Amino acid sequence: MGSDTRARLLEAAAQLFREQGYAATGLKQITAEAGAPWGSLYHFFPRGKEQLGIETVEHSGGRYLRLFDLVYERAGASDEAVRDMFRLSAEALEKSGWADGCPIATVALEAATTSEPLRHACADVFAGWRAATARRFAAEGLESPDDLATYVFAAFEGALILSRTGHDTGPLRVTADIVARTIRQR
Repeated sequence: MGSDTRARLLEAAAQLFREQGYAATGLKQITAEAGAPWGSLYHFFPRGKEQLGIETVEHSGGRYLRLFDLVYERAGASDEAVRDMFRLSAEALEKSGWADGCPIATVALEAATTSEPLRHACADVFAGWRAATARRFAAEGLESPDDLATYVFAAFEGALILSRTGHDTGPLRVTADIVARTIRQR
């Protein structure tokens, strides 16, 4: 029961942080969304919102890394996997009414200057994503896998922000094609 409540709190926080940001999300809103008693939040996260934020970022980062792994396994080649990931994100963004962006970027942009522990958690997730992608690129024999992984995520996050703010999946779709072409040329 307890781990179920904790998981619901993490999932609710992740969804709300993605949609409206860390600062705009209140603890009471998270507990209500999770269907959890108010006291359970401080039971599982005794250091409060910052601890919840850090653990939510880590939880979301792990979930998305598993999603990346599934997409890669199905695609077979890195260029197709990256294109598929961009396209899946475009579909999810549009389906959510432009509310459901990257689970880390929304928090990272806010935390960059306001919370060093939260900033570190976001940076660690991004670093983990890049490292996992670079290992896949290296396994395929692609040139400069670390640099290429950084390029892929920088392009992805930028395209996601442009698509979300413009209510247009065009930036994600165009960038998917250019990034996939770049990977094929390596």
